Amino acid sequence: MESVPFSRCHSTPLVTADPDLLARWLGPRGLTLTIDHIDPRHGGTWRYTGSDADGNKHFFHGVFHGTPSPDGIVRTVEFDGMPGRVCLEEVTFSERGQTTLVTQSTVYQSAQDRDQALYYDMDEDIYESIERLEQLLARLVPVS
Repeated sequence: MESVPFSRCHSTPLVTADPDLLARWLGPRGLTLTIDHIDPRHGGTWRYTGSDADGNKHFFHGVFHGTPSPDGIVRTVEFDGMPGRVCLEEVTFSERGQTTLVTQSTVYQSAQDRDQALYYDMDEDIYESIERLEQLLARLVPVS
């Protein structure tokens, strides 16, 4: 198993299960995300479609492991374009005073699967998603 860790601090609560809000920040800027289905409970499934400017569609789906909570989410992720290459993604949220530390770890079945995801800029997509989340939170949460 090969993993890719990621951590970032936020100054507000996170928006992770509301389909309308999720579609506004998840994924890189070049994709418009549609939440086709989301059932955020243990054994529940999810499916998202990302559409790029050229009209290409990219489909992702998976299963929740445990019920998502304010403390974290564990789910599988599979890209329809690479069937059978399933990764396990764990995201935890830890309160740190006035901020929330977001830690994401994605575990792949092999080093080859991890390297292929990195080749296709998966790490850059995560950073863009987090930047989009921060921008959305700045608009949603009033500064005191």
